[in-house]
Formats: sequence, C-alpha cells, structure tokens
Amino acid sequence: MSEIKLTEHAVLKNVGNVPYVSFPILEQFPYLRHGFSTRLGGVSSGIFESMNLGFLRGDYEDLVMENYERICQSIGIEVDNLVFTDQVHKANVRVATASDRGMGIKKERKFKEIDGQITNESEVSLLAFSADCVPLFFLDPVNKAIGLTHSGWRGTVSKIGKVTVEQMVKEYGSKAEDILVVIGPCICKDCYEVSEDVAKEFMTHFTKEQYEKILYPQAEISGQSQKYQLDLWEANHQLLIEAGVASEHIVKSGLCTMCRQDLFFSHRGSKGRRGSLAGFMSLSLPDSHKGE
Repeated sequence: MSEIKLTEHAVLKNVGNVPYVSFPILEQFPYLRHGFSTRLGGVSSGIFESMNLGFLRGDYEDLVMENYERICQSIGIEVDNLVFTDQVHKANVRVATASDRGMGIKKERKFKEIDGQITNESEVSLLAFSADCVPLFFLDPVNKAIGLTHSGWRGTVSKIGKVTVEQMVKEYGSKAEDILVVIGPCICKDCYEVSEDVAKEFMTHFTKEQYEKILYPQAEISGQSQKYQLDLWEANHQLLIEAGVASEHIVKSGLCTMCRQDLFFSHRGSKGRRGSLAGFMSLSLPDSHKGE
C-alpha cells in the first residue's frame, strides 16, 4: 500500500491500484474502516471514467458493480454490507442496523428521503454519495458509534450535521463533545458561487455572526442580482460547533472537488456530466458488539 499526503488532514491511500482518501484523525481507531473514493481505479469510461459509483447516472450497471467490488476491497469492507442513502437534500437521519445490509445495492432499499445514517453495529457499512456536496464523517470513540451524512447547501441550511449529532446523542448516549467529525472533500468557497436567494436562506437560518463567516459578497454589477461565494466547509463547522462538538474535534479535509478534478468528480466543474463519488464508514467490533 502506498500513501501520499494531500493536505494536513487527508492522505491518499492506494491499495491494489485503487486509491481512496483517508483521514488521519480517524485512522487511530483500529475498529473503524473509512474512506472517500476518487475518480481513479475503476473500470467505467467516458464521462464516468473511471471509479463511478452511481447506478443512476447512465453508466453500465456491471461496470458500476465492479467499481464497488474494487473500492470496497481497497478500503477493507464488504459490498454485501453496504447500506445506501436515498439523498434528497433534506435533514433526515436514520439508524442503520444489520437487517439493512445490502439495501440499495444487493436488495431493495426499504426507506426513502434519507441523507444521513448512524449505527453502532458491526459490519454495517454506511455510504453517502457526493460530487461537490459535503460528506460528513462522525465517530463517537467512547460509545463506538458512527455517522455518515450528505450535506449539500440545502442540507447545510437545514443543519443536517447538527441533526446527526443529536441523533447520536439520542440513540447511543453520545456526548457531543466526544464526537469527532471530518468535513470531507467538497467544493470550496472560491469555486462555489451562489445566487442571492441561496445566500438569503443562510441569512435566515444562521446567526449574523455565523453567516458573515461563510458568505462573501461579490462586487455588485449594475442591473444584476447580487452574487456570493459560499463556504460550505465553514458553514458546517459553524453548525457543528452549535451542536456542541468541540472545535478541536472538527477537521476540514481541505480538498476541493472542483479544484482537483484530476482526482474527483465535480458536478459544477463538469456541468453535470460526471460520475459519483462516495464516502464509506464501517465498524469492525468484537462479536459481543455485533448486531444480530
């Protein structure tokens, strides 16, 4: 296995010529498997080249399945244990259990409109899709519980990261200050221009102190509506602090999917002609902790 440091908080691991991004803050826990895919190491072609993980984007199903076999083997999880989300840019978070294994990839998914999942059961592999939106990785090392959440701008306005923390507190007795969170690869503020109506959503749902740290107005042009640069990294950092997560337990990967289109798919950068990336998290616990 080779390893390349990408940023202070992210490394590129390469197992069997299938690279993925890993986060050192989470690597210290031997019972945790995690990773974020790149666009490299797969078998898809054309606009999906090569590690496309989206079945619904027009790629060949057998190629996408082979991509899953490859990335899962690289990260060290089983394809049969994956539990797919059904992302609709809402703040809905559900508990995933052993009975959910394979839903969305090997058997029919029995839930809808879910952008985040949590679990404390072994070998239940959470997955969240992305291609500019924010993947949020959660670990409670005290109670050995995890969460994985998709947070686009709508999910961020709805504070799904905070909702995920609250669900872990409710379901597993987690303490917010114990939870570690990685803000994964997503579009950076320099690449993410938004319209005034989007900016106003953040002004409505975030405090003035918060939104002044995440919205950067462009120079006004006569006759045109105001545009802003939106910092989704900092927006999620702010709402996680609001949820009670310790600032030192929140890390930003520092990777932009649009700046690094050599490494990632970017929806905005490709004007929608792209494959899908995904984040993965799974616990590997002793038998006494495994879900029935």
